[in-house]
Amino acid sequence: MFIKPASYKLKDPSYWPKGFEKWNLTVLLQIALYITVCVIFLSLVPNKLFDPEVRQVTYVIGILGCWRFSWWFTHAVRSVIYSRFVYPRMRAEGERVLQKGWRPNHLHFMMTTYKEHRSITESVVRGIVAQVREVGIPATIWLGSGDRFDEDIIEAQLKAVAGDLDITLHIIRQNVGGKRMAIGLVLRAMSRACVPDDDIVVFMDGDFIMEANAVRSCLPLFNLYPDLQAVTTDEDVIAEAPRWMQSMLSMRFAQRRMAMQSHALSGRVLTLTGRMSVFRVKHVKRLEFIRLLEADYLNHWLWGSFRFLSGDDKSTLYYMLKHEARLLYVPDAMGYTVEVVEGNGINRMVQNYRRWSGNMLRNGARVIALGPRRVPFFIWWCFVDQRIAMWTMLVNPAVAISAAALHSWSYLIQYFLFLAISRLVLSLVLSAYARTVDMFFPVVLYINQLINAAVKVYSIFRLSKQRWFNRGDQKSAVSGDRLLVMAREGFAAYQTTVAVTALFLVVILATGLVEMPGIRLMNFLTTGA
Repeated sequence: MFIKPASYKLKDPSYWPKGFEKWNLTVLLQIALYITVCVIFLSLVPNKLFDPEVRQVTYVIGILGCWRFSWWFTHAVRSVIYSRFVYPRMRAEGERVLQKGWRPNHLHFMMTTYKEHRSITESVVRGIVAQVREVGIPATIWLGSGDRFDEDIIEAQLKAVAGDLDITLHIIRQNVGGKRMAIGLVLRAMSRACVPDDDIVVFMDGDFIMEANAVRSCLPLFNLYPDLQAVTTDEDVIAEAPRWMQSMLSMRFAQRRMAMQSHALSGRVLTLTGRMSVFRVKHVKRLEFIRLLEADYLNHWLWGSFRFLSGDDKSTLYYMLKHEARLLYVPDAMGYTVEVVEGNGINRMVQNYRRWSGNMLRNGARVIALGPRRVPFFIWWCFVDQRIAMWTMLVNPAVAISAAALHSWSYLIQYFLFLAISRLVLSLVLSAYARTVDMFFPVVLYINQLINAAVKVYSIFRLSKQRWFNRGDQKSAVSGDRLLVMAREGFAAYQTTVAVTALFLVVILATGLVEMPGIRLMNFLTTGA
C-alpha cells in the first residue's frame, strides 16, 4: 500500500481539541447510551454476585480489581502532578534559557531507515529541516542506511528544501543486517569524528515525522540539568489500518502518555523510545554503549546465550539506569509514526505484542536485578509490577468462567457488566490523554489487557523467540542441533502448561469453587461430620 502525502498531512498542535472541546454533544450522548445499556442489564439480570456459593469469588475479583485500579490511578495522579506542576516549570525555565540565546554548538540526527515509502521519507526529512530551521544552529544527519533507494531520496529532498541551511549528510552504509548494527556503525562513525561530549544527538526512526518545536522543546533541559543524559518524547500514530486497530493504537499511546509522565516524576522512564529520543553525546559514543546496542544479549538457563533482535530502546534504557543517569519525558515534543498495515491487521498486531512484550520481559529481569538502591524505588517497582500484572490479569476471567461453569452462567453476565463499567471509567480517564474521545476504548482496553497478559505468559518461557516485521521480517535464528532445539521447545511448552494449570488450580481452590482433595475425608476423620 502506498500512502499519498496528503493522506497523512500533519496537523498543527492547535488542531487537536483541548480539554472540554473533546466532550461534544455526540460524545456525551454515546456515553449516556453506554451507561443506560449497563443499567438496563443490571436491573434485568438477577444478582448472583453474593450468593453463598460464589461470594468468595466476588471478593477475590473485587480485591484484585481494587489493587490494580489503585495502582492505575496512582499513575494518573502522578501524571497530573508532572504535567500540571513539574513540567510547566521546566518548560518556562527552558524558554528563558533559549530567550537568553543559549544553543548547543551542534545538533546531530542519528537516523536509520530501510526501504521506506518515498512519501514517508520525504516527510521525515522535511521535519528534520524544520527542526534545524527553528533551532538555528549547524546540524549533521548521520544516516544508517541499508539500501541506496533511501539514500537517493534523502539527498534529493535535502537539496530541495535545505539549500539555505548548514546541514551535513553523512551516509553510513551497513555491511551487516539489522537496525542495531546500523545504529552501532553510525555511533562508531560519530566516535571517530570526535563529536564533542556536550553536543546533542537525536535518535530517530526513518518513519518518524517530527512536529513543530519537537527538538527545540528538548534542548534547554540539557542546559538546565547537567546530570540529564537523555529525554524521550511524545508520539502518536498515523495508521493506514482497520478501524479497530486505529483505536487500539490510539489507546496504547494514551496509556503511554499517562505512564511516561508518571515515571518522569521520579527522574527516570521505563523506555527511551527508539522512535525519537534525545541524548547528550557524552555516553552514546562510549564503546560500552555502542556494543550494548550492536550486540545486546541475554544468558538464559534454558535458551543459552542469544542476541536481542529489536528493542534498542530497552538497551539504551538499561545502560542509562545502570549508570544512574537522569532521564525525562518531554510531553510537548511531538512526532508521528506512520503505520502501514495491509490485510486485516490481526497477525501484525499479535506480532507487535510479541515484540513489545518480549523486549519488556528480556530487559525487565536485569533492571530488577539492579535493585531499588540503584534505580529509584518507584521505577524499580514498576518493572516488578509488570511481571506480576501479567498473571493477575488472567486470574479474574479464570475465576469468573469457573464460577459460571460450576454454578450459574448469569454470574458471567454480571462479570461482563463489571468489566463494561470499570473499563468505561478507565477509558474516560484515558480520554484526557487521547487526541479524541473514542467509545471503542472500553472494548479495546480490555482486549489489549488480555492479549498483553497472554502473550507475556507465553513469551516469558520463550525469551529467545523473536520476530520483527520491519527490516525484512527478521526472525531470531534457532541455534543448536535439532534434538536440543526440540527439547528446549518441549520444555518451554511444559513450563507454560504447568504454570497456567497451577494458576488455575490455586485460584479455584482459593476462591472455594472446589474443595481441596481429601478435605472432606479429613473433616470426617477428625470431627465425624
